[in-house]
Amino acid sequence: MKVGDRVRVKDSVVVYHHPEHRNQPFDIKGTEGDVVGIATQWRDRPVSANLPIVVQFSKKFKAHLRENELEVI
Repeated sequence: MKVGDRVRVKDSVVVYHHPEHRNQPFDIKGTEGDVVGIATQWRDRPVSANLPIVVQFSKKFKAHLRENELEVI
């Protein structure tokens, strides 16, 4: 995957920070978005992030996910 790819969440992933369902469990399975970043560096140092893929689903909703939770459309 690379920045700019259109992706869909293929596994059941429950988040608690969705803007319309704040502090409540919300499953984002099947939701589509765009990859806006890949967390490989922080302050010019390499990092090994647990959830490296940053996906922008809407104007107000962004999430960090694993590569195996996503599929490229």
